[in-house]
Amino acid sequence: MALRLFAIFAFATCGGYSGGLRLSVDCANKSESDLNIDIAFAYPFRLHQVNFDAPTCEGKRREKLSLIGDFSSSAEFFVTIAVFAFLYSLAATVVYIFFQNKYRENNRGPLIDFIVTVVFSFLWLVGSSAWAKGLSDVKIATDPDEVLLLMSACKQQSNKCLPVRSPVMSSLNTSVVFGFLNFILWAGNIWFVFKETGWHSSGQRHPPDTMEKQSSSYNQGGYNQDSYGPAGGYNQPGSYGQVGDYGQPQSYGQSGPTSFANQI
Repeated sequence: MALRLFAIFAFATCGGYSGGLRLSVDCANKSESDLNIDIAFAYPFRLHQVNFDAPTCEGKRREKLSLIGDFSSSAEFFVTIAVFAFLYSLAATVVYIFFQNKYRENNRGPLIDFIVTVVFSFLWLVGSSAWAKGLSDVKIATDPDEVLLLMSACKQQSNKCLPVRSPVMSSLNTSVVFGFLNFILWAGNIWFVFKETGWHSSGQRHPPDTMEKQSSSYNQGGYNQDSYGPAGGYNQPGSYGQVGDYGQPQSYGQSGPTSFANQI
């Protein structure tokens, strides 16, 4: 349940993003000014395709500019991982509930589940790291101060160029956090999936087998062998009561009480 939920949050906060910024260019000639230059951008962050018009403060002529950078590869890779992770976790839940016998048949289901879990853990780590770097570049490319440097009018001291509104990146920051949380969840799930495989169960069976072999070899050459008793061992009842043995119950029982009665 947590895997599906966190995957939804990851691709929703990134794939559903749309934002923008607003700039102001106040020319020396007020009639040429433009105090509301809106620039909108969205997922998948192909910023080089985002165009906007800006005044040149040289008559009525305006220049057509675009943002810098294409960060679609890291963003789309991140969202793709999130979508497939959600679909796989949903399918795995259905199999666990309704096809448990098929899942455990020939131990094939747990092995496939273990391999896929390891792969998704690695992909979450790579995708989240790549998207974190991509988001950092997106923030730089959409920084109003950086965008103002693209305008020729802002290179003249007589004109005043100011940022009016900066883009809100809180949801994109959240997507990076959910990306690394997904990595932690999938990596932590590796152990639980591994316990369902035959590799874990076979590893648990080897130590008892070894102990049984040692125990059998110990009994064959140890104290419980019948041939050991007649040679003077502890388990032979006849040798225990013979004359000359250390623990002779018969002589001890006769000499002790008889000599005590004579003394009386």
